[in-house]
Amino acid sequence: MADLRIVEEGLGRTQLVEQGQDDGKDSENGINKEKGLERSEVQDEQKGELQLQQLLQQKSKRVATLDAFRGLTVVLMILVDDAGGAYARIDHSPWNGCTLADFVMPFFLFIVGVAIALALKKVPKINGAVKKIIFRTLKLLFWGIILQGGYSHAPDALSYGVDMKHIRWCGILQRIALVYLVVALIETLTTKRRPNVLEPRHLSIFTAYQWQWIGGFVAFVIYMITTYSLYVPNWSFSEHSDHGVKKYIVKCGMRGHLGPACNAVGYVDRELWGINHLYSDPVWSRLEACTLSSPNSGPLREDAPSWCRAPFEPEGLLSTISAILSGTIGIHYGHVLIHFKGHSARLKHWVSMGFGLLIIAIILHFTNGELS
Repeated sequence: MADLRIVEEGLGRTQLVEQGQDDGKDSENGINKEKGLERSEVQDEQKGELQLQQLLQQKSKRVATLDAFRGLTVVLMILVDDAGGAYARIDHSPWNGCTLADFVMPFFLFIVGVAIALALKKVPKINGAVKKIIFRTLKLLFWGIILQGGYSHAPDALSYGVDMKHIRWCGILQRIALVYLVVALIETLTTKRRPNVLEPRHLSIFTAYQWQWIGGFVAFVIYMITTYSLYVPNWSFSEHSDHGVKKYIVKCGMRGHLGPACNAVGYVDRELWGINHLYSDPVWSRLEACTLSSPNSGPLREDAPSWCRAPFEPEGLLSTISAILSGTIGIHYGHVLIHFKGHSARLKHWVSMGFGLLIIAIILHFTNGELS
């Protein structure tokens, strides 16, 4: 009986030990499962944070150098606007020549071209992109007319309103709008002709985007042909003062004249917009032929030509057509930024392009090519 009792007790003890071991295993498995769940939750959180960071980086991914250049151009614009009156050497050139202020508009158009290349490197829906381009162009035209058309006379005079008989239709934003419209439409409508990978040739970046260069070249040819072939007849204008209205006549009757009085650029704007809708205080009044204070502003000479008093539109239609080439150069630099990832390759293309343009400028200078 004792043996049976021992055996039974032994069996009982074995069962108790086995149950204890099972309970320990279950608790360990539970702990491991909990740890596994915690790890998976941590991993999921990390994945979520990583995806969020990537999404934020994609949304906020910008070209820092382009933003910096845009900011410096704005600073330059403010500088020449405020200090140009005191320091004529940095103000706009009265006619031929190039000063610090004359770089502002080409810089802005160059920036517009680079931004177009970056923004339209992928166009999923052409019709949608065209609608956005047209809508943005209309917004720029609207704000340009509001800001420079004569609606706001502040802060010089605390009054608002406009005389529709003298509203100015052209301006800085209007020029940017038209250049943006042409360059962006060419970029969008030729999106299916773009190669994803450039061929390993020196001029592949030019041949891949030949339609952009064709557009810029056509604009330049239109400007040159019109400038040198359009006949400019005699024209007149009226000057209003406290003593009444005085009428002046400017005698022209010629073609290809590049001076202030009889150039085709002014003639196109006078015929298209009307002489009363042009900029009433052109910088050519600072020419030596107009004032003894040249290159600074000053009273007109007694023997000053009549055109010294005439209005002129610096952001007119014909000169805006030629400005399309500035946007074309900018979009080329943007294409280089997209296709070439290495800094040395980008610099090679950018510097070679700049060097080529510099050579053209030197040739024009020494062959008496006038820069207006």
